[in-house]
Amino acid sequence: MSVIRTFTVTVVSTGSGNKYFIDGVQQKTLNLIEGKTYEFDQSDSSNSSHPFRFSTTSNGTHSGGSEYTTGVTTNGTPGSAGAYTRITVASSAPTLYYYCTNHSGMGGQANTLDASIMRAYDVTVVSTDSGNKYVINGVQQDTVNLAEGATY
Repeated sequence: MSVIRTFTVTVVSTGSGNKYFIDGVQQKTLNLIEGKTYEFDQSDSSNSSHPFRFSTTSNGTHSGGSEYTTGVTTNGTPGSAGAYTRITVASSAPTLYYYCTNHSGMGGQANTLDASIMRAYDVTVVSTDSGNKYVINGVQQDTVNLAEGATY
């Protein structure tokens, strides 16, 4: 099991309470590809007392849902070095929602995409000393190979 992408998770106190920030974006909507493994790094001290989990219900157990555990492993204590939640997205996985087990309203949505039908790329722009650069799936100026007839 090789991790395709690691997301950095931090917790920020906003005007409407604590929220998860994924790679610096508040309650970022994620696109996770079936069969791929993703790690959510919770080593930042802001994660202390904020366990990151998945559910098929928005806001998880706070809205009457239950924790989604298929392909999910956790390690360590949130806010400590080495802490993470890892998921290998199952085939035909439902839309997932990430949430904090201790506090309501912190999380967001994680779309699960069928890799045989669609390939999703997470594209952002970063400012460098030599100008703006595209970052594709966490890699600056990554090479993308496109196949005829595929959907991206």
